[in-house]
Amino acid sequence: MKNLITALAVALAAFGTSAYAADDAKPTAQQNKMGMCNKDAGDKKGDERKAFMKTCLSAKKATQQDKMKMCNKDATGKKGDERKAFMKDCLSK
Repeated sequence: MKNLITALAVALAAFGTSAYAADDAKPTAQQNKMGMCNKDAGDKKGDERKAFMKTCLSAKKATQQDKMKMCNKDATGKKGDERKAFMKDCLSK
């Protein structure tokens, strides 16, 4: 009987510790992405929502090089301080 109580106490202590650790776990990158896509989906329903979520979750984040290309293209015609300000703003998004 004493061994049973000891084993039960050890099991409860181990379970309690692991459950506590799980509460402190940070969401993974995929979980964060799912939350962002879910928020962006808004009021979409049914097939429209499924299509949106599929596209959103499979989208790759633009690399810094891709951003630079896009911002340079959009900055065509701007010069000097105006271009610097535009590029700073564009690249920070």
